[in-house]
Amino acid sequence: MIRLGRISYVNMAPVFYRVETDVEEVQGVPTELNRMLIAGELDAAPISSIEYARNADRLRLMPRLCVASEGAVDSIQLVSRKPLEQVRRVAVTPESATSVVLTKVLLPEADHVPLGEEADAKMLIGDAALKSAFEDPTPHYDLGKLWLERTGLPMVFAVWACPEPTAPGLAELEDALVASLRLARAEPEKLAFEASERYGYPPGFLARYFEKLRYRFGPRERAGLYTFLELARDVGELETVPELRFVTETAPVI
Repeated sequence: MIRLGRISYVNMAPVFYRVETDVEEVQGVPTELNRMLIAGELDAAPISSIEYARNADRLRLMPRLCVASEGAVDSIQLVSRKPLEQVRRVAVTPESATSVVLTKVLLPEADHVPLGEEADAKMLIGDAALKSAFEDPTPHYDLGKLWLERTGLPMVFAVWACPEPTAPGLAELEDALVASLRLARAEPEKLAFEASERYGYPPGFLARYFEKLRYRFGPRERAGLYTFLELARDVGELETVPELRFVTETAPVI
């Protein structure tokens, strides 16, 4: 049975809506899944795009899936009372490697400190970011929106990766995940209500949130990923920009 990682945030609900194959599901925050996948403790998982790049010689990608947005994503926020151009100290979460690097790309002059320490701004991701948008009147800056304004491209926050040597059955697993996603897209109200029961957000809010997320790893998403990795290299967070290597010989898209 394939050991499949699942990010413990609500953004995974569409992909895992109806997975019609037997898997051993392992939940965790992105950095936990990154570690487990690279250590060979998982056969497949969504992994922070920057961590894929840092370990690309040991990993293969599923060619049809990612976690991305073209514009505002809602679940990755900088919360700041100061205008962004005045921010010099950002408190960052330990849960997401990609979001930390994206913050450095967008605010290269700001120093990073652990979340909870005094800072001009704090970065929140996942359900904490969604919750903050409801409860905190402090200005929120959406990193997906800031990225689109800078590059004109989608931002790929995570890719689906598999350690080498790859486990058997990965093509069938990807087919099952893509089929689940397609069904979720065909039943948006049902998806929103089920996710609301599990995660506690209003169904209408989740329906709008899911519309902002992209899971198709198409040409624009791949261009956005390469651009992000090039900028990450430029700010010293990546030594080289790797080629994208896929589980299958060809790299079809949804």
